[in-house]
Amino acid sequence: MNIGGGDEYDERARTGEGVPGPYGPEPGRRTGTRTRLPGSEGTGRPPARPGRSMVTVVAVIVLLIAAIAFANQSGGGGDDGGGDKGGGGDSPKAQPTAPSGDKPVKSASGAVPSGFAHSRNGAQSAAANYAVALGGDGMFNRDRRHEIVEALADPGSVDKLRSGIDAGYGKKLNKSIGLDADGKPPSGATFVNRTVPAGTDIQDYSSDRATVAVWCSGLIGLAAEDSTKPVTSNWFTMTLKLRWSDGDWKVTEFAQKKGPTPVSGDDPVSGADEIGDATKRFGGFTYAR
Repeated sequence: MNIGGGDEYDERARTGEGVPGPYGPEPGRRTGTRTRLPGSEGTGRPPARPGRSMVTVVAVIVLLIAAIAFANQSGGGGDDGGGDKGGGGDSPKAQPTAPSGDKPVKSASGAVPSGFAHSRNGAQSAAANYAVALGGDGMFNRDRRHEIVEALADPGSVDKLRSGIDAGYGKKLNKSIGLDADGKPPSGATFVNRTVPAGTDIQDYSSDRATVAVWCSGLIGLAAEDSTKPVTSNWFTMTLKLRWSDGDWKVTEFAQKKGPTPVSGDDPVSGADEIGDATKRFGGFTYAR
């Protein structure tokens, strides 16, 4: 249909055939003679209505805003290395501790995460999660400790890692912290041993090997009114050597050293009850980065 009129419309009006009615075409309807206003001869159609022009302008503006928003949203792409170093160009690099964007791995409750991406980000994610597992309270129970080591160790390094870690843990260490031989605290006390990664630094990377340093904050101690081993905080860096093995990153060896340690703030120290309650209410993360 010619919205503005014109020769075709004039002919149909003259003959009375197929002129649109209020609810659709009405074949055979007679309409009478169409009258043109003075000064409209030869124009072929009446002037455009201002409302249609305004709708067009608004539509163009909306499309332009949407295009700008989409460009800004997708403009931060780049390589897969949140902690990559070097590279050409002047485009800004993501910070080493920025989220990787890789899909988080899935793991059962209490289990060591697995299924990390075969990339720099995947290696950093694996190292951060393994640091959490190696710095958790499960390490003070022999059976649980062996389960953790077997879950994160490269198959060829299990025995070496297990024997080395067992040498550092055991009844003597448990006693010095106030735990029994099975890593359980005294009645009425809450044992706290938690590691929180603050950032990662990939020091070396190839398709099947990676060395990643994880800067961590830790909590350790017994939360109880009469505790002689209150919960204290500490800072340390754990460096893990990883190998790509059977579709995942696994640990071949690791080492730990103190720091970097920031200056303590002026926050008031919380009581044992508040610390113990917080430990129970705020579960530790099962996936980092």
